[in-house]
Amino acid sequence: MTTLAFDDDGVDVVYEGTEFRLDRDLIEEAIEKPYHDVTDHEVLKIVAEQPNLQGEPRRVGDILD
Repeated sequence: MTTLAFDDDGVDVVYEGTEFRLDRDLIEEAIEKPYHDVTDHEVLKIVAEQPNLQGEPRRVGDILD
């Protein structure tokens, strides 16, 4: 299971028991969009090779509001 916790500076990730941080700049560079326009599904695709994408994608900007 993968857990994502978003804040204004990036995402705290727990992936297969390993905890790490994806900084905002890294996410923007990888996805080539402003951080607040990135979706949770796009971040999951960075983390996991074959992510389990359930539900509708949510923008980081909406998650943080």
